[in-house]
Amino acid sequence: MLRLMVAGVAWGTAGAAASLIYRTSDMGSVALSFWRCAAGLVLLLAVRVLRPRRRPTAAPAVPEPPRRAVLRAGAVGLALAVFQTAYFAAVSATGLAVATVVTLGAGPVLMALGARLTMGERLGRGGAVAVAGALAGLAVLVLGGGDTSVRPPGVALALVSAAGYSAMTLLTRWWGRHGDTDSSRTTVRAFGVTTVLLLPFALVEGLVPQTADPVRLVWLIVYIAAVPTALAYALYFAGAAVVRSATVSVVMLLEPVSAAFLAVVLLGEHLTAATVAGTLLMLGSVAGLAWAETRGSGAVVRG
Repeated sequence: MLRLMVAGVAWGTAGAAASLIYRTSDMGSVALSFWRCAAGLVLLLAVRVLRPRRRPTAAPAVPEPPRRAVLRAGAVGLALAVFQTAYFAAVSATGLAVATVVTLGAGPVLMALGARLTMGERLGRGGAVAVAGALAGLAVLVLGGGDTSVRPPGVALALVSAAGYSAMTLLTRWWGRHGDTDSSRTTVRAFGVTTVLLLPFALVEGLVPQTADPVRLVWLIVYIAAVPTALAYALYFAGAAVVRSATVSVVMLLEPVSAAFLAVVLLGEHLTAATVAGTLLMLGSVAGLAWAETRGSGAVVRG
């Protein structure tokens, strides 16, 4: 649980750092996502090589079949690429607060539906009400008040990001239920695949941005690679593999809360009454969804 909490707070700072990068340079969302993954992959590999090896306390695990390993890395890596690239694009299009709330508000709804279809996790009446509440919150957020900072293209990108986020979580949970919980290996493979997938698109967009402050740009990229990427994703995959999807949804509410705080305090974004109302509806629905799903079943399920 603590791992997911730290990951959620760290993720909440990624969008703020991306907003500062957009203000400092002309870097695009795909290039930023590529550099985040490439630098994060280097850090993850360094940690994996340098960490002390543990003495085996049980019989050696059966090696994962190569075909399954490739399938797993490809699926999680593709979901990760969609999740973070669409998220950065949404931040650029409609602002940090709205992009984060839509992504993290719609993600659990898609996650609950996906868990019901793929893993038989029952949605129930309370879950259905929560899904309806989340959709109502999204409608209020997009249509209410006429706030020009809530732009439909940005909201659409955030929904695409939510789909990638939910797919990544469901895949991690699926393999975790089947006994494969090597979070370090999962994280490294996923980032390797994502880096390769994004490279050609980043080359088209432009890998090296124009900036008047290269030192600040480099430090921001290093921060994104180290804290909300290498650290946060390693903790996230470790936690998501052994924690029920609904519990993950609630803990990760720390991300939109921290992102909204940074958007107002650091970036000067303005939250209208409609934005606040839609945000509260979406986040409240996620909390209700988790309560409905975990009541009587326990919060932690070991694979």
